[in-house]
Amino acid sequence: MISPVCFQRVRVWSVLDTSKPSRGYRDVKKSGGRTDPRGPMRRVREAPTVVIVHGAWTDGTCWREVIALLHLEGLRVIAVQNPLSALGGDVDAVTRVLERHPGPVVLVGHGYGGTVITQAGNHPNVAALVYIAGCAPDVGESTTDVETLGPTSPVVGRFEVDAGGFLYLPLTVVREFLAHDLLEAELRVIAAAQPPIRVSALLDRVTNAAWRTKPSWYAVTDEDRIISPVLQREIAARIGAHVQFLRAGHLPFLSKPKETAEVILAAVESVHDR
Repeated sequence: MISPVCFQRVRVWSVLDTSKPSRGYRDVKKSGGRTDPRGPMRRVREAPTVVIVHGAWTDGTCWREVIALLHLEGLRVIAVQNPLSALGGDVDAVTRVLERHPGPVVLVGHGYGGTVITQAGNHPNVAALVYIAGCAPDVGESTTDVETLGPTSPVVGRFEVDAGGFLYLPLTVVREFLAHDLLEAELRVIAAAQPPIRVSALLDRVTNAAWRTKPSWYAVTDEDRIISPVLQREIAARIGAHVQFLRAGHLPFLSKPKETAEVILAAVESVHDR
């Protein structure tokens, strides 16, 4: 059963765009008007698996359009449904996926999911890290520690907290901060189905920062109202990431899926070409 989070139709163009061949295949070549008899053939080296780790208030199904685009490139993709209750539990959820797929992995993290991949990315299967508007703590730092490196978003004072210590976003806050560049119907679904994050998870500290030893890519979302673009630039510079800029809010995988996929594909190309 598909999760109700971000339940929507994948845009027709995203699944029917066949203007370029699937990644992992060679273009058919022509010589003197004749098709190269070698035809399309798989590269000898195996393409990496893309593993996506969602952040707070969204889940893996929100990445459906990006996943569809990556599938068109011939890539295997897995979206982890991490529980958002503690950093250790989220890292365990990612590690279980990594253990099931022994080949090289491009590990993608969004928002708080960036903290998760920073810790989980130390797994030997991980070949590259991709941060989408993500946090990237250093050793001994938490997600909240990273947020002090730049401007604090006004959203911090707008959370609702339940008796169990989980943070929720009211519809008005989703509309103003989290999903301001999405259609009203879409952001209402996000607000209705949001998975909350436990406050203590944001305070859990990283013990081994994978970006210190693994190549990293970073997508700065220039219209973000959850994590300041200024802070994102600071994070990207600190970890020495390859940086791309997206004209989007905090959920570019919904507002700009093609551009988000291109950031991931840049990391995939690098890993595949080594």
